[in-house]
Amino acid sequence: MPEQQWTITATEQPPEWFIQAVKQYTPASSGLYAAQLLWQRGIKDCQQLTAFINHKAYQPASPFEFGQEMHLAIARLRQAYNTKEKIAIWGDFDADGITSTSVLWDGLGQFFAQNTQLIYYIPNRLKESHGLNNQGIDNLAKQGCKLIVTCDTGSTNIEEIIYAKQLGIDVIVTDHHTLPAERPPVAAIINPRYLPKEHQLFNLSGVAVAYKLVEALYQSLSNVAKYPLEDLLDLVAVGLIADLVQLSGDCRYLAQMGIQRLQEDFKQPAAARRRPGVGRLLELCQKSGDRPTDISFGLGPRINAVSRIQGDASFCVELLTSRDVKRCNELAEVTELANARRKSLQKDVQAQVAQKLTQLDLSTTSVIVIEDAQWPAGVLGLVAGQVAQETGRPTILLSTEGLGTEEEFSQSPIPNPQSLARGSARSVNSVDLYQLVKDQAHLLHRFGGHPFAAGLSLLVENIPLFTAAINQQLRQSLGSTTLTPTVQADLTVTVADLGKELFLELKLLEPCGMGNPVPKLLIQNCWFENSWHRNQQDWQGKKVQYIKTEFDIRDDSTRSAFPGLWWGHYKDELPIGRCDCIAELDYNTFKKRYEIRLIAVRSSVNSALNTQQWLNAPRSLTPFILDLRNQEHSALSTQPSALIIEDCPTNWDDLRIWLRRCLATSRSTSGLDNQQQLAIAWSKPNHQPPNQIWLTLVGIAKYLSRTNQLVTRGQLLEKIGISDQTLLVGIKALKYLGFTVQRQDRSLQITWHPSDSAENLADEAVARFLAAVREEQFQQQYFAEVPLSTIVAIASYDSK
Repeated sequence: MPEQQWTITATEQPPEWFIQAVKQYTPASSGLYAAQLLWQRGIKDCQQLTAFINHKAYQPASPFEFGQEMHLAIARLRQAYNTKEKIAIWGDFDADGITSTSVLWDGLGQFFAQNTQLIYYIPNRLKESHGLNNQGIDNLAKQGCKLIVTCDTGSTNIEEIIYAKQLGIDVIVTDHHTLPAERPPVAAIINPRYLPKEHQLFNLSGVAVAYKLVEALYQSLSNVAKYPLEDLLDLVAVGLIADLVQLSGDCRYLAQMGIQRLQEDFKQPAAARRRPGVGRLLELCQKSGDRPTDISFGLGPRINAVSRIQGDASFCVELLTSRDVKRCNELAEVTELANARRKSLQKDVQAQVAQKLTQLDLSTTSVIVIEDAQWPAGVLGLVAGQVAQETGRPTILLSTEGLGTEEEFSQSPIPNPQSLARGSARSVNSVDLYQLVKDQAHLLHRFGGHPFAAGLSLLVENIPLFTAAINQQLRQSLGSTTLTPTVQADLTVTVADLGKELFLELKLLEPCGMGNPVPKLLIQNCWFENSWHRNQQDWQGKKVQYIKTEFDIRDDSTRSAFPGLWWGHYKDELPIGRCDCIAELDYNTFKKRYEIRLIAVRSSVNSALNTQQWLNAPRSLTPFILDLRNQEHSALSTQPSALIIEDCPTNWDDLRIWLRRCLATSRSTSGLDNQQQLAIAWSKPNHQPPNQIWLTLVGIAKYLSRTNQLVTRGQLLEKIGISDQTLLVGIKALKYLGFTVQRQDRSLQITWHPSDSAENLADEAVARFLAAVREEQFQQQYFAEVPLSTIVAIASYDSK
């Protein structure tokens, strides 16, 4: 495998007013990390910030912003309502398609009797392709359907739409995929790609488009529906997040609202839930529905697994919409078992693909194309995505498994369908995969998709020609550009930074998706302990051939370890000794703990961002750091132009503020002679015992109460020798001893009314203060002795 390139997002320090605006939403922390990420991602004024974080401040678009097409769709649905026509929902077999079908089934079901006037059809993943097909249309015609409403599909099925029209069936297309060159002959087509790219509806997924159609019908036929429109939002959130669309505009708003509904329903007793099937699925995957990752790592993969393993995923609509608890429990357990089987198959195929990759010369390969007669087609997209990420190259995996009968290909124009290969393609590094595949259409039987993912089928004998042609095409378009697997970190943190406060800051960005990815954290010079791996188990307790490794991570910033896990990897793959890693911070609702999810790791000596590279970096971007710690004050007089830090920091953020000031000064000047220097000049602290510091604080408080004198926080900090944050913990402890601390202008007034009514609480508060002092002293001791190379490494990241 080619060596992975690590990059860190270029940091632009947000202005102080923006940091303060963000801090309103993070009262327990500085808000600096969240502000930095939001600023990087284009949120740069208070109005944007409010609408991004608080869905109540966002104004969603009307469904009729789709213009004439929405009016045509509603007119046709009203005609069907008035004349009691039979309607078929034509869905798709992935999570977006299943939830889209479910939204229309529940939504249109408020106006058309389910199972008599309203039915649904979902193609079989292993026997049919995405989209309409003539055989399915024939089946619906025989059942007397006069209108088909598609969801998450249909935009480019021109021939099939014409065929349906010949049978007397109108088609309303709701979709978000690629548009045809000309408008298809449909009753209406609702597709956000017709809107300008900057429109707040442009990024809607299939389920969100279906929801907008139902919303318009609710407005048009008011007072007909029995259940509120908002009951559909939990399904919308599942489809939106599972489909990896860009969560901006109405997408983000709908996902925020939907997650809220999902969580509210899950809190109900099982028998009282609106969606007992969703609740049971969450229980089986040990999630609670309050996190976007509960969908992306829990519900979404399980819904997708059914069609990948069984082909027919029609029962998933019943799972998501039925209120029969017993039936839903049965379907949820079938779904969970399908997901367990999917994991095992995925691991097997992944191992086989890895073996075949060793036979390829990746230095001369731009697009990876591999085929095998035994691979199950249902998991090829997942494995192709993993290979694309690991190699930095678009990947196409093809299978001829399960394609042996003439009957399955009765619609195929190919004379020998047994020789047809089917597969999945996944892209990486912003390569437009759909266009690549489309340009080889003359070699293909069918294809479809979008820039990041595609499905295709072709004659087996065409595979060598297709492979050569698509590689040549990408090489020509890339020119001298080299394809390299990359992983990008957003922030540099330490193990001490990990935990609740940072989690709550990063949670402001949720729900995450394309354009607003889950923040990735770079942790340097760390190591792993207590690592162990095991096979996962399914809900029946049987082992699944899918590995995860659990571990504790440590570094020099704290004496405490932090838990984490690494999906799909063995413990032996963790480096021994010091290393760098990139991870995501999450909260495990099942274990009730904060943990990291490892994304990438490598030994520190292999780091492309190590100290040596920093020393070789352009000097105009890198501050000179002078180590004057533990030296006489006379040493400082020799550096009159340097920025000097004399107060020993207690965390990396304190130091980063100085580093960024230094960098900002350097970048505002030109030439090496004007390079700003930073002198770290604190001395090794001479600490008092924490108990003595507490007694000193109590003594000062009693004296001030007795003499009625005022004191500033600065005076207290100087007298006691602790940080502002630790002082606040101490003031809280004083309150439990009967002290009252009030502000008077810029000073504090302390009065004392002794009481023993809260003695237990006072003991706990004092213990918290002593712990805070001990931790602060440990940090200062660390910064007094931390190697200059570690500080340099931190500076090198901040200078990117």
